[in-house]
Amino acid sequence: MSWASLVSGASAAVSPDATPEAAEADLQIQAQPSNFWTGFWTRETMLGDMGGLRPWLGKYGVTFQLTETSEYLANVRGGLGRGGAYDGLTTATVGIDTQKAFGLPGGQFNISALQIHGTNLSTRYLGTLNTASGIEAEGTTRLWELWYQQSFLDKRVDIKIGQQSIDQEFITSQYSATFINTMFGWPALPSYDMPSGGPAYPLSALGVRVRGQITQNLTALAGVFDGDPIGNNDTNLRGTNFNLHNGTLFIGELQYAINQPSDGEMVGMNSNKLPGTYKLGVWYNNNRFDDQRFDNTGLSLANPASTGVPQSHHGNYSFYAVADQMIWRPDPDEPRSIGVFTRLMGAPGDRNLVSFAANAGIVMKAPFKGRDDDSVGLAVTYIKVGNHVHDLDLDYRNFLNSPYGVRTQETTIEATYVYQVTPWWTMQADAQYTFNAGAGQNPNDPTQPLRNTFVIGVRANLTF
Repeated sequence: MSWASLVSGASAAVSPDATPEAAEADLQIQAQPSNFWTGFWTRETMLGDMGGLRPWLGKYGVTFQLTETSEYLANVRGGLGRGGAYDGLTTATVGIDTQKAFGLPGGQFNISALQIHGTNLSTRYLGTLNTASGIEAEGTTRLWELWYQQSFLDKRVDIKIGQQSIDQEFITSQYSATFINTMFGWPALPSYDMPSGGPAYPLSALGVRVRGQITQNLTALAGVFDGDPIGNNDTNLRGTNFNLHNGTLFIGELQYAINQPSDGEMVGMNSNKLPGTYKLGVWYNNNRFDDQRFDNTGLSLANPASTGVPQSHHGNYSFYAVADQMIWRPDPDEPRSIGVFTRLMGAPGDRNLVSFAANAGIVMKAPFKGRDDDSVGLAVTYIKVGNHVHDLDLDYRNFLNSPYGVRTQETTIEATYVYQVTPWWTMQADAQYTFNAGAGQNPNDPTQPLRNTFVIGVRANLTF
């Protein structure tokens, strides 16, 4: 099982590095006194204040979060075969506010670890490019992130250095995170085109990220990271391969936010102004990348006379755009609302499996009266393979003079409902249908067709 297929997802866990103030806000919540044995169904975390441990740690600026995501998904039609699989992810995160810990203002330290368990439905039963779950990965216990962040200029600028998973900050979408399919988290294009799938769940890479608030509405992010999170050690399952020897990944993003609440203001204070966030970004990797069709002499790799050594290209890049926009909120004092999202990205078709990827969807919050924390959503994700991949398949068909699957594109539609059982426990019902599975080619036997897949399942999220 290749790392590229395992890391093609977004993380289901939530990192505290989304905003510089996130750990402080969480600390204030966790520090509220409560009895460990009462309010079990109404408190924010299953274990509450852990018998006073959380408030005591909070005095010293320390926060601790433990979450579990468990799911069972089953393929009931098409693909490589019918069947189901359980997989799960436990995430442990410790944060330290350096102001409270030892008097250094604006500092935040973060360390997190993953325990991945279960089996991989997509590899075993689907064979699709749009893999079914964002937590699918090889079972292991590993270090995930290890970084220090320091803010300056009244929190208008911050710098983060260390082992980072860039899917926590770059190319993110608020509304797409509702869905289970991998490509609604860490999208298809970087999943397949970046070396080892890029520094995204369950991987991370050493690097530096700078974030600055240019205006009240405009924020810029820029990062420099190791170019391959696996590097020279593809057997590293513990996340301790602190590699700096496999090229460099550069990524930059502009974020424009409209109608956002001010500090201390409730989200629904102004019903006439619906919030939205719009992002434009680019990434560049200076490694060398194999051509997807031609060898080093210009012959097709399908040609029997080919050397079998792909033509080499210097560098790889992609441009992308992300939009999240609330489009309906009938009452500013109630949570009911509708939001939409879309993400578009493109890359060169000669050196990449995926040359274009897109996803879009709609999410309704509080769809029924009395279910303020529930969400229901419908979304679609699309993958177009590169022109050299498509043409190579045509070459194989011609040279073999026999049936051979020619890859083109693949589309998955997902419908989901998130049910808030308690503040610390959600259940999510999910259904996914994939058209033109495998983009038109069976990964186990290119001469045989692959029927469209239909996946149903349920996911539980618990915050301890």
